Amino acid sequence: MPAAPTHPPDPHADLAAEQAHLARARDELTRMREHTLGLTADGGDALAGEALAQTLWLRAKALQDDPGTTLFFGRLDTAEDALYIGRRHVSDAEGDPVVVDWRAGVSTPFYRATPTDPMGVQRRRRFGVEDGQITALEDEWLGTGEPGESGGSGILAREIERPRIGPMRDIVATIQPEQDEIVRADVATTLCVQGAPGTGKTAVGLHRAAWLLYAYRARLARSGVLVVGPNRAFLEHVGAVLPSLGEITVRHTTVEELVADATGATVRSTDSTQVARLKGESRMAEVLRAALWGQVSSPTEALVVPRGSRRWRVPAYQVQEMVEELRTRGVGYAAARAMLHQRLAHAVMVAMERSGDAPDDRVQDSVARCAPVKAYVKDLWPQVKPAAVLARLLSTGEHLADDQRPMVWERPPRSATSARWSAADLVLLDELTDLVDRTPSLGHVVLDEAQDLSPMQLRAVGRRASTGSLTVLGDLAQGTTPWSTTSWEESLHHLGKELSAGSTHLEELVRGFRVPSSVIEFAARLLPSMAPDLAPPESVRSNPGRLDVVQVEDPVEGAVRAVQQAAAHEGSVGVVVPDTWVGRVGDALSGAGVGHEVMDGEHADDTLRLRVFLVPATVAKGLEFDQVVVVEPAAIAAAEPDERTGLRRLYVVLTRAVSGLTVVHTDPLPDALAVSSAGPTSA
Repeated sequence: MPAAPTHPPDPHADLAAEQAHLARARDELTRMREHTLGLTADGGDALAGEALAQTLWLRAKALQDDPGTTLFFGRLDTAEDALYIGRRHVSDAEGDPVVVDWRAGVSTPFYRATPTDPMGVQRRRRFGVEDGQITALEDEWLGTGEPGESGGSGILAREIERPRIGPMRDIVATIQPEQDEIVRADVATTLCVQGAPGTGKTAVGLHRAAWLLYAYRARLARSGVLVVGPNRAFLEHVGAVLPSLGEITVRHTTVEELVADATGATVRSTDSTQVARLKGESRMAEVLRAALWGQVSSPTEALVVPRGSRRWRVPAYQVQEMVEELRTRGVGYAAARAMLHQRLAHAVMVAMERSGDAPDDRVQDSVARCAPVKAYVKDLWPQVKPAAVLARLLSTGEHLADDQRPMVWERPPRSATSARWSAADLVLLDELTDLVDRTPSLGHVVLDEAQDLSPMQLRAVGRRASTGSLTVLGDLAQGTTPWSTTSWEESLHHLGKELSAGSTHLEELVRGFRVPSSVIEFAARLLPSMAPDLAPPESVRSNPGRLDVVQVEDPVEGAVRAVQQAAAHEGSVGVVVPDTWVGRVGDALSGAGVGHEVMDGEHADDTLRLRVFLVPATVAKGLEFDQVVVVEPAAIAAAEPDERTGLRRLYVVLTRAVSGLTVVHTDPLPDALAVSSAGPTSA
């Protein structure tokens, strides 16, 4: 590679040279992919061959070029060399790097080098990109004695503020130093990231997953990485980020899908807010444990095992000691039950030895499997199904405290198979399933919008990382469930990670890169009323954005006009409405000839043919659009069960805008948002 220049560059010549390097990089990537496709999956046997073929297919897919992006977005010049920094590694036929993966250690200075700490870098170059082609370049001189002054990057600012349509894209070219510190944290570290709107916490969590898969590939390829989001629309929105970084094996799911897959149960009923809150409380873990282990009875008779002409006896008190010891071992119900067979067989074998026999291990295994032992254990320690245990608990109220009685079914089902489970019930079933047979742990779990999960939901996620680590993302000010957490320390405890432990850290992101100042300052007026302990977020955008607050006679007609005006701007338009208004507003948009797609939280159209998206307020969390129209804020807030939750929901929907926000209302705004004029207000 060329050495770093020692004189001011010719911008036109440099641009042409960089465009040529991009063309070369694309040629080399094509060569690498064709080489991979030409390999034969000969693993020595059918099973190994199939595994190798799958590996080669994934490798070829990861090497597929995306013509809409460039293979590199920056360059680092040192005294010895120049490195092109990109989304993936590209090498030439001799194995020399043409593009260096952004996750490699040598790429770190691209994100962290400063004039006061250049980290060996003389020049940092950023590239302006349009339709996958390099159209501009910008140099930042970090060494001494070189031309130019280090300052803010215009290309960086334009990339951060660039309008977007469709799913979230990666931020690999714009990662800030405080974000990079989080991304590159060790795999053994659990990080909790408190992030205000627009600080990029979701993107940071996804890039952390990509970095971990690069830095700890062998380890995490075996144990797996999982991303857990609040709903399917959110997952569709962020689903393109990891594939754009070459990672296509990471599973995306919601808590609801996670527990449904694990339990095999289906949601067929809905709980009241009171009952859902009770079922989500952490004390339910002990209730379920008591209900499950209450199936084990105390022995009243000795175990008698006939063998040959002899009858071997294990007294009841000795069996009781075994049962108590197994209860305290911390293993699952089923594993402890299997151990009891062996404990009883061992006691018989000891009795045989005392009588002068010399039994071996085969004798113990034979006794453990014999009919008398099986029948004795069946009566003492029965096999159970989690659904049957939960159905009995909710039918009888056994083990429940007085204030938990509202959970008891008014009309119990005839059997567990006919039970109509709620979403909260599936979380309880998942807890019971884990108590019976331990849930396997993954290597790393990324949990977004964690502030909205109940303690029992957090436990369900946490046990998937019992021997691994987590990246926990959220914002306490955006907690919009009645059981949303009040502290990250509490949430981490339920996840099985303690802030007091050295391997768990809390990080805070307050600098907003996506939400403009006019929008975030307007929304932040709500903070003193619903999250007074949080500092207001700070927008670092150079463009303050657009804010219009418009009072109208008919909110639906006003919404249509606002959408038409917003669509005149570049980028996507999100129309956030009270959930019950989706049909009305959708019909009005269609009647006005405004094509749109509805994001309902369960299904999102990944073809993304249109620019306008109609979003129920309860689905807006985690999404962002260039222009946002919020319709009737008072109705959005009033739809929630209490004032605090309503204001938090409103805070969420008001902070979805990247460029401009229009608030359309007929009813008075909440006091904290009230403006002096009833007409349009722009900032």
